[in-house]
Amino acid sequence: MEQISGKLKPTRVRYGMLALIFVNVAINYLDRANLSVAAPALSKDLNLSTVELGLIFSAFGWAYAALQIPGGLLADRIGPRVLYAVCLITWSLATMGQGFVRGFASLFSLRLATGTFEAPSYPINNRVVTSWFPDNERASAIAMYVSGQFIGLAFLAPVLGTVQVYFGWKGLFIGTGLVGVVWGIIWYFLYRDPVDHPRVNTAELDYIEKGGGVIRAKTSTKAQATVWNWANLKQIFSNRTLWGVYIGQFSMNATLYFFLTWFPTYLVKYRGMGFIKTGYLSSIPFLAACAGLLISGFLSDKYVRQGTSVSVARKTPIIIGLLLSISIIGANYTDEPAMIIFFMSLAFFGIGMALISWVFVSILSPKNLIGLTGGVFNLMGNLASIVVPIVVGYLVKGGDFKPALIFIAAFGLIGACSYIFLVGKIERPMTALADSSEGKLVS
Repeated sequence: MEQISGKLKPTRVRYGMLALIFVNVAINYLDRANLSVAAPALSKDLNLSTVELGLIFSAFGWAYAALQIPGGLLADRIGPRVLYAVCLITWSLATMGQGFVRGFASLFSLRLATGTFEAPSYPINNRVVTSWFPDNERASAIAMYVSGQFIGLAFLAPVLGTVQVYFGWKGLFIGTGLVGVVWGIIWYFLYRDPVDHPRVNTAELDYIEKGGGVIRAKTSTKAQATVWNWANLKQIFSNRTLWGVYIGQFSMNATLYFFLTWFPTYLVKYRGMGFIKTGYLSSIPFLAACAGLLISGFLSDKYVRQGTSVSVARKTPIIIGLLLSISIIGANYTDEPAMIIFFMSLAFFGIGMALISWVFVSILSPKNLIGLTGGVFNLMGNLASIVVPIVVGYLVKGGDFKPALIFIAAFGLIGACSYIFLVGKIERPMTALADSSEGKLVS
């Protein structure tokens, strides 16, 4: 092995694992957003009202949000290699099934199934990054894998729009589902945890562990049995700082799920743009969000390395991003396509900046409760995936989209205020284990 000055040079296997997570996230969001691309034609073919369409948009969120805590349990107890492969293949099969639906009930049910099987994905992502990356690289790593949702959709949105035109919405669902099935098999053969990977050396393992990475994420049998004690749940739900982060996550997801659900319909039905043109124009805000995310992640880590307090380095980009997201309301005051896309892109750039928020799960959770904390965090944030599509469906049923954009913009202010006034000093708590015999929390 290569050595420098008598010392073993650390390998960089962690970046390969990050690349795998990036692809997982891209496919994950492709299967969330394909319905939004199909919606204008699908709603016409199936004779769906805006209220029914809003309910179908929300169906994914009902299952996904409800199963975040169980998903965190699975992430803590089952290795990412097996669990992610199973999730990828099952949610992709549910996606393929959407190409054969004939009405509201069957489509709603399959969207529920997609949300169910995707539920463990982000707790797994967080576990992988917490295992493979030290603290001073973690925001950058999170920014890189979360960017998969934006880069994938930005570059594939025109492709999806073209598939929609030539193969219809049925072909769109079947094709995107097939991609996920194939990748699930590839993931299983390529991914390993740090201590199990054949190409990682001890120098890289030491670098990760000394920097705060949890390379031995597997807990003992006794710890696994007690992680889900009520005392641990109480600890997670009673922390004011975490509540500030939860509210902030709900707020940024409100805008995110507008783009993942109603945005293409807004451009086609309410702004009169064609399917292919919409595919290209809708990619611009996703690229802007990706830019915001990467800038935020790398700057945040840079400030941490320079000695800036964790609170300032992690919170500042999120607060600025949430305030920028309010600019979505500007689209209400112009009819120019270029200006509409500008305001949408600026708002989504802000949300991209704010989406490094997953770093707080790694920072604030006790080391043995990372899956639980990640599950609760994603549960609270993804309640927006239920609320926003339904409320927007009701707000636009009269044919006016302006109230819906005001509704979305309000969450930017709410989220910024939450980080300013509720989220205090950022620090990792002591490891907590619940004693199963006495039901007490001990450190």
